[in-house]
Amino acid sequence: MLLAEDLLLLLVDDATGKPVTDGTKLDHAIAGALLLELALQGKVDVAETREENVRKGRLVVRDHAPAGEPVLDDALTFIAGKNGKKPDSVIGPLGKGLRARLLSGLADRGILRREEGRILGIFPTTRWPAEDSRHENALRERLHDVLVVGLTPDDRIGALVSLLSAIDVVPKVVESLDRRALKRRAKEIAEGAWAADAVRRAVEAVNAATVATIAATAAATSDSGG
Repeated sequence: MLLAEDLLLLLVDDATGKPVTDGTKLDHAIAGALLLELALQGKVDVAETREENVRKGRLVVRDHAPAGEPVLDDALTFIAGKNGKKPDSVIGPLGKGLRARLLSGLADRGILRREEGRILGIFPTTRWPAEDSRHENALRERLHDVLVVGLTPDDRIGALVSLLSAIDVVPKVVESLDRRALKRRAKEIAEGAWAADAVRRAVEAVNAATVATIAATAAATSDSGG
């Protein structure tokens, strides 16, 4: 299961099949999850110092070999074409059409259920309620163990928590009587003490890029509406 798929399962309500957060946040976060997945696999890195044709803090592809997953391979090809770009310059393009692609894939595998309908009998809509929640339930238990019990996260859970924290949705995913403590613990994990240096750089860069892209999109929408 991809990190982006895990994130999507957590942020789509099992009963209603609708996102539990703003769609723009969701789209940018799952795009960020693709970047982190590639970083965890050692295929994409954030330059620590200036390299040939790549400035510090820019994306650099370390391994061009296919990951064996079409969504990841498409992302890797796109990023390779943008080698040396800032992370926030690729988040938006990576997110275009990504949510629908991942949702359809999860439905094809029997994890979600596609339900077509119409709003007011006119406007077509699609909902994605849960069909098989076993993976998601296990994932929520692991998140609870890390965020509430205090266990040390592995790389994948740490990366997932960092994205949830970046878009401020942790309390919507993990139940806790102390929301402040929950968010504080998530922020600690987002700082990346659990990760190797390369992954920590990627986590920091992707989180910052995700937040910046969301803010820029919100500002552009506000300006166009005004």
